[in-house]
Amino acid sequence: MNFTLIAQAVQFHRKKAGLSRNELAMLAAVGKTVVFDIEHGKDTVQCASLLKILATLNLQLAINGPFMAEFKQNLMIEK
Repeated sequence: MNFTLIAQAVQFHRKKAGLSRNELAMLAAVGKTVVFDIEHGKDTVQCASLLKILATLNLQLAINGPFMAEFKQNLMIEK
């Protein structure tokens, strides 16, 4: 997944939700430029800000890799 795909998904979901960039920023408790930067593919957006925007739009990022099953199992053991 590249940042362009994330940018397009955020913009699409924001518009489908009927939100302006300012409204989304307010709901996510981030600055209005964060939404603009994400939607324009700026790759220097802070991870915490991106995650707030995604959560507000009910979007999820997935982390996949060849060792994820083992990683998840180790998390369960450590708890």
